[in-house]
Amino acid sequence: METTQTFDRLVRAEFAPRSTYLNTASNGLLPARTVAALHEAAVLRAEGRPLTPLHEDVEACRAAYARLAGVPAARVAVGASVAAHTGVIAASLPAGAEVLTAEDDFTSVLNPFHVRGDLKVRAVPLERIAESVRPGTALVAVSAAQSADGRVADLAALREAAREHDARTYVDFSQSAGWLPMAADAFDFSASVSFKWLLGPHGAAFLVVPEDFGGLTPVLAGWVAGEAPWDSCYGPVQELARSARRFDLTPALFTFAGLRRSLELIEELGVEAVHAHDVALADRFRAGLADLGHTPVPAPGSAIVSVPGLGSRQGGLSRAGIEVSDRAGNLRAAFHLYNTTDDVDRLLGALAG
Repeated sequence: METTQTFDRLVRAEFAPRSTYLNTASNGLLPARTVAALHEAAVLRAEGRPLTPLHEDVEACRAAYARLAGVPAARVAVGASVAAHTGVIAASLPAGAEVLTAEDDFTSVLNPFHVRGDLKVRAVPLERIAESVRPGTALVAVSAAQSADGRVADLAALREAAREHDARTYVDFSQSAGWLPMAADAFDFSASVSFKWLLGPHGAAFLVVPEDFGGLTPVLAGWVAGEAPWDSCYGPVQELARSARRFDLTPALFTFAGLRRSLELIEELGVEAVHAHDVALADRFRAGLADLGHTPVPAPGSAIVSVPGLGSRQGGLSRAGIEVSDRAGNLRAAFHLYNTTDDVDRLLGALAG
């Protein structure tokens, strides 16, 4: 665990935003070390040198994400998007299976189940998802933190309800990995992108599967999914990887070269310290909103704050150098490790004007 002084020193050495950036729920800022690694990877390719170090970066990222998720690296697959990972899970379900989801969850968590056409997809309010698990529910799929407004799912209650009814669980940590401690081992499947709170470039996502693979078929498997990838380049793969690597997609090597450094920074700072920092800023913003007469969407303990009716202010705020999002008419501010109390106060001052 980093001290406050060390936390601040590490963060200030890595980030120098030219705006008041409060939009991590869309894209995280890249640390300086990540930018340097991306440049080094590009030079490596430009000079025609062996790409072995870039493949090593992929495995380092797999191991780092596994540590953050609290699972063995052998249970982590690497890919490019949550939608692709969801698609593999959707393809494994028998026709007629019931999938329970949260209303208006992020599309990548939902759509692959809908396009199957032969699954029973049921949506309920997030607050009722645990109580809505019932006999016959095959899978519960939900985001740990909602993209639109930051509401955090009661994952402990969901886990118990799913266990009681023998349902599998699938959790998307894309809006929480990096600031909210994960316990991926508590769920059958989970996934996350890397370009938000994990501070990586676009093009990488992780999938955690059970040790027995949970009945998944690696329908997207290519040569990298082989136990011996370089011997699996031609013809059908003779032996799939004995680990979750059988679900790997061909990696965007530059992305993983940068992401390795981003994950190193998250580990150096510690997720618990990041969590305390982020939520304290979000709470400061909530208190300031109350003083201004605004009521945000209730999302206690979240680093994301969504304010109904203020989404139209996004454009003007951006022109003033304050970056937030407009989501469904709501103003969404997302607070991360590079933000400060001055950032919060500047946004509040702009909203008061």
